[in-house]
Amino acid sequence: MMKHILNAVLLLIVLSVATSFSSCKEKRGELKKIWYNGSYNRDFKDLNDLHLAEAQKLGVQPVSSREEAEKASRKMEEIKSNKYYEVEELKHSIPYLIPQAASLLKDIGKNFQDSLSNLNASIYKIKVTSVTRTVDDVKKLKKRNVNSSVNSAHQYGTTFDVSWVRYTKVDEKDTLNIDNDRLKMVLASVLRDLHREKRCYIKHERKQGCFHITVRETD
Repeated sequence: MMKHILNAVLLLIVLSVATSFSSCKEKRGELKKIWYNGSYNRDFKDLNDLHLAEAQKLGVQPVSSREEAEKASRKMEEIKSNKYYEVEELKHSIPYLIPQAASLLKDIGKNFQDSLSNLNASIYKIKVTSVTRTVDDVKKLKKRNVNSSVNSAHQYGTTFDVSWVRYTKVDEKDTLNIDNDRLKMVLASVLRDLHREKRCYIKHERKQGCFHITVRETD
């Protein structure tokens, strides 16, 4: 009799813990207001001269072709899609960054997701649209876009572009959707904090739909 009673008590405890864990896991809380109290163009206006000077100081030497890039990549880290960001198909760049830039990119993706979590929002990944370019890549882009610069900071492994128009939702079963305008506000808040910490230079690219980011030398 006593054994049956103990088994029943244990079963109740297990069910209680399981129910409590389940309710905690499912409870997210009400979505907090998402807003950016600034101006994208005013807050992120670092011009190419700043990006280029820092890139030349910190980065690798530009390489002329994809074949030569194989040697230069040994001094850099390969950038692959992970839980914090996705690397889109790269047609005019190669997925390598110097370690400082790779670390900055990871922090941007992580801080972005932490901010969404604090807002009780769905979790998304940022998308990387361009990374390190060879001299040949830059020349080809110049032919297609007269506004692109031959003196591109992208040639030094220090610079990458993050889209502000495209994101990837982590859990498709999550019924709460955050529109791209509000996701951009969250991303901009994260970038502004890192910019104020002097970890990077940033240019808000309106036509390209991205934030152009170059890592800075830290003290």
